[in-house]
Amino acid sequence: MIGEIIAIGDELTSGRIINSTSGLAARELFLLGHEIRAMQTIGDTPELIGEALKTAIVRSDFVIVTGGLGATTDDLTNEAVVKALNLKTVTHPCVQANIESRAAKGECPSAVSLAKLAQLPEGAEVLDDDCRMAGYLLRYLGKPIYFLPGVPPQMEILLRDKVLPGLQSLDTTRAMPVAQRVYRTCGLYEIEINNRLHSLEQEGVQIGYYPVGAEVHVSLTGRNMAQGVDDSRFLRADAFIREALGDNIYGTDEATLASTVGVLLKHRGWMLATAESCTGGLIGASLTQTAGSSHWFKGGVIVYTNELKQNLLDVSSELLAEHGAVSAETARAMARGTMRRLGCDVAVSATGIAGPGGGSKDKPVGTVYLGLCCEDTISHRLCRFNGSRRQIQEQTAQTAMDMVRRALLAQYSQSALKENS
Repeated sequence: MIGEIIAIGDELTSGRIINSTSGLAARELFLLGHEIRAMQTIGDTPELIGEALKTAIVRSDFVIVTGGLGATTDDLTNEAVVKALNLKTVTHPCVQANIESRAAKGECPSAVSLAKLAQLPEGAEVLDDDCRMAGYLLRYLGKPIYFLPGVPPQMEILLRDKVLPGLQSLDTTRAMPVAQRVYRTCGLYEIEINNRLHSLEQEGVQIGYYPVGAEVHVSLTGRNMAQGVDDSRFLRADAFIREALGDNIYGTDEATLASTVGVLLKHRGWMLATAESCTGGLIGASLTQTAGSSHWFKGGVIVYTNELKQNLLDVSSELLAEHGAVSAETARAMARGTMRRLGCDVAVSATGIAGPGGGSKDKPVGTVYLGLCCEDTISHRLCRFNGSRRQIQEQTAQTAMDMVRRALLAQYSQSALKENS
């Protein structure tokens, strides 16, 4: 089925809030085989809302509208719908009863202030069985229009529990679900990945390339595959991608660099620690976003000044004077000091110039040195990043985690060789 998505709210058109609901709906619908041909973001202007809705109804099989269903004066979706489609406003008994019940129990400030929630277009079918969340289905010209709350958690619940099953039951053509896998890579530029996979694009599958900081995510999409990701064509394409990109793939779908590093560390029984200067704790923060990270992440130090590099990590003043804080020597000394002071098995360090100032001809903004201490081996890496201060910091954190990942993979390879020799 062909659909459109309309997101409503001045907070979206002003950029105060990121429109995440449209993206979620589009992804879920795409994977079920539906085609989204248009996505719009409209401010709280009834005339524009009405025009967008009427246009979408004519050219689509279904429409999903999010936002503008609340009780405040700037929530104008229902009023716009009634006017655009020449409908009446009616009081929905279930919603009204719920408001009065909650007010009696002291669960809401005033039944009067929430009364607007019960004023819906005639024919509206409330989606929440308990009438606690805003959202309804309206059938117009034989086409379903789903109105969902703009609050992401509520929208997600109704989308998955009501909208998606409802659309599937109406899909008389029974569009075949899309088979898709996302490969998350680190270490290759987008153009290099494209060159390696270009021939695959002729095999009846679609390949997409999406740079994300220091990473590139590659999507493999196959349509009309009855067995989904187990289809023989999909399996051949999957094998091709894995062979072409090798260890540059760190995971698929929802995997993260941090979670991948965690699995490798936990399998080895090792603990990781960090020493950060230019990233200010971002590497540690990224690692600890993974549940269970306490099993493999010991902690870290933020040594932004030379004084702390000396006092906490034993980086000598002579080394700093000769090579500078942003150098291979300092990065290596920071990693070594972290290993010794924190008693970990693997230590990674980062020191660099995130900008926007502080750069020089020899060491421009974006110059970053990473250090790594793993067992008895100390190594470093020079990186040249581009972008804003935040982008440089994020690229540094991603690359540091990938440096740890590759070192752990190398350890596994060496162990395998010893076992087989």
